[in-house]
Amino acid sequence: LKSILRCCTLRCGIRNSASPRQKSFLVTSQWYPEVLMDRGRTGLEPWKIAVIVVSAIAGAALIIGLITFFLCRDQDRYYNASFLITNVDYKSQYERQTTEEFRDLSQEIETMVSEVFKGSFLSKRYIKCHVVSLSPDPAGVLASVVLVFKFASSDSKTTSWGRVHRVLRRRLTTSSNSLNVDLSTLSVAELNKEKGDDLLNNCCGIRKQQFSFTGVERIIGGQRARDGEWPWQASIQLDGTHRCGASVISNTWLVTAAHCFRGVRNPRRWTASFGILLRPPKQRKRVRKIIVHEKYCDFVLDHEYDVAVVELDPPIEFTSDVHSVCLPEATHVFPENTSCFVTGWGAMKNDGYSVNQLRQAEVKIISTEVCNKRHVYGGAITPGMLCAGYLEGQVDACQGDSGGPLVTVNSRGIWYLVGIVSWGDECGKRNKPGVYTRVTYYRNWIASKTGI
Repeated sequence: LKSILRCCTLRCGIRNSASPRQKSFLVTSQWYPEVLMDRGRTGLEPWKIAVIVVSAIAGAALIIGLITFFLCRDQDRYYNASFLITNVDYKSQYERQTTEEFRDLSQEIETMVSEVFKGSFLSKRYIKCHVVSLSPDPAGVLASVVLVFKFASSDSKTTSWGRVHRVLRRRLTTSSNSLNVDLSTLSVAELNKEKGDDLLNNCCGIRKQQFSFTGVERIIGGQRARDGEWPWQASIQLDGTHRCGASVISNTWLVTAAHCFRGVRNPRRWTASFGILLRPPKQRKRVRKIIVHEKYCDFVLDHEYDVAVVELDPPIEFTSDVHSVCLPEATHVFPENTSCFVTGWGAMKNDGYSVNQLRQAEVKIISTEVCNKRHVYGGAITPGMLCAGYLEGQVDACQGDSGGPLVTVNSRGIWYLVGIVSWGDECGKRNKPGVYTRVTYYRNWIASKTGI
């Protein structure tokens, strides 16, 4: 170092009469090697050793925690079980999931299976059972169900399957007083998550989880929906702008209000989007065909025949967040005071603007007799319409919600389309509840156009 400094002094013309800072540098350069040697002899200071030890322990704890988390956390596992019920004769109504006959027998089967597992050592692992089909058999009815459990990741698939199969075989014949199960026909197969979800998502009216609704809110400034809460809700958009709501009834068909297409029926100008947000949506599809009820008239504002169906191309990819609602049978009656939900992206005040996130409101069905009273709608409600809301007002759909779903849930937890948002006197006005197209009244018309 001294030789370098001497060379630098000669070449750069550094004088011996340097400034104090330069002198300090020269002095330091002479004792610096000794300082290094001294530090080498003393080793790391105690506080540094402590930091290293603590860091090592924390890192090890983190790694162990992550390993434990991934090994021990619960994950959903799906099983497809089928068995023959010998004391029930097959009926043609079992072909459709929306019939009362299918609902009643399915509910009985699901209750039986739930009792099987809730009374066993798998009670804390059992989530739900859902009947996906009822098929004819010479000896009765063959039931196919999807079972959902939560098992720890560390549990082997073989062990979990064995537990499910063993409980069913031991308890299935003793958990129902009214259904006789032939155990020799019992079959249990494990499904991967994708296949399990597909089977459930292709059943109409199912939500991926139970949602709680706090209070009676209105869409006008009300409660926002969450992902998967109303998976059948669609937005019908004209030239990319939200115009109306709609309901998914299959992977290619939507049902909505006829007045949404007043003056514009060219399908090339229309698209449909899905998910709780208008922007960005979960999915977006082109409209292939628009079929408005033949008796609906654009120029007569009497609101009759306010129903239309929309065909999509390409089809919707069903997921837990986007799939169909159930259509009721034409003969079904939804009684007065039935609790329903209406959803949409409509305005939060009369003549307001649409919102970006889906909103929801709980309303009650009001009888046609009450709704036709002079101080309400004075006889304007026809058999193809129904009223829902509250005579005191405040809770209601609004502009931009037109065409959207009014739905209710049955005892199995399956959601049905009761009505289609149609018209009303302003929004949330006293004695002026929302008026909806009655789906049961147009059920056969919908079937004739869509095959659903």
